[in-house]
Amino acid sequence: MSATEFAAAQWTRATGTGVDPHEYRRVTNGLASLTDWGPSFVRTGHNYLRRAQDAASPLAEGEYLLMAARWFHLATLAPSPEAHRAAAAADDALGQALTVLETDARRVSSEGFTGWLRGPADAPGTVVVVTGFDSAKEEFLDLTSALLARGLAVFAVDGPGQGVLAATTTFVPDYERVVGRIIDALGVARIGLVGLSLGGYFAARTAALEPRVAALATVSGPFRLDWEQLPAPVRDIMAIRTGSGAAAHEFARQVDLAALAPRITVPLLVVDGEQDVIPGVTNGEHLARLAPRGSYLSVPHGDHLLGNARPDWLSHLSNHLVHTLTGVTA
Repeated sequence: MSATEFAAAQWTRATGTGVDPHEYRRVTNGLASLTDWGPSFVRTGHNYLRRAQDAASPLAEGEYLLMAARWFHLATLAPSPEAHRAAAAADDALGQALTVLETDARRVSSEGFTGWLRGPADAPGTVVVVTGFDSAKEEFLDLTSALLARGLAVFAVDGPGQGVLAATTTFVPDYERVVGRIIDALGVARIGLVGLSLGGYFAARTAALEPRVAALATVSGPFRLDWEQLPAPVRDIMAIRTGSGAAAHEFARQVDLAALAPRITVPLLVVDGEQDVIPGVTNGEHLARLAPRGSYLSVPHGDHLLGNARPDWLSHLSNHLVHTLTGVTA
């Protein structure tokens, strides 16, 4: 795939992350090949770090740091030997930003996870944001902001094989164990889960097996994977994140919610984009139909992760989690 094709494929994901679309075009228009992707995005991230150093106020400093985190994260989307360093830079920039902007934000880490707990200590509910294949806690800051604005606490997490932990760990199928440790570390009695892309599978599986999950939403989550039909780039990413081709094959075999979906008894919202068509991936309609309290939102023009359709689902999903956890209609 050429740099131009790759940039076009990542367009709505990048802009949905929150980077300026004009700057994205300027950066990607200057790429001679896909090998330039990582270095160019890292340079852009460092530009924002310099702006943060020269900022006239703490608010501006924090905003620049958040933007640096976004660009460093996007640098990891193309295969590169620098990807782990870029993920570490994204993690560091997010940490610096929250130190400046939210003095009550708390880093929470334990076996198999690390993330930031944000929001009021007396929040009426806590939501854990679970990301997917090549994503990280720095990607869905707009979702976090929407939940925080509704009074919830939010824990955006890198799990095994994700974000800053991708350098030292690999995917695990039994993600409910990770979430169990998260709930213990946060010291809460119950949580809501929102899973994005492969995180939708992790979150749905967890809701079926972890009784402390009280609310669930998924966005572009797979119901089932068929290894033989998956596109080569998807299989390559999975091999990197699981440690080998054989491990990836076995992991994909386990991504099947047919038996678990009927066990998800909490209120569930499944969000899909109708333009999100990936060979070998069965989307979430089956999950919504099989779960006893499932509902389904399909956005006709939505693509994968629906970065091109934020107004069509983001508020609805946030309100679903608030209402389920608190009984309040946002």
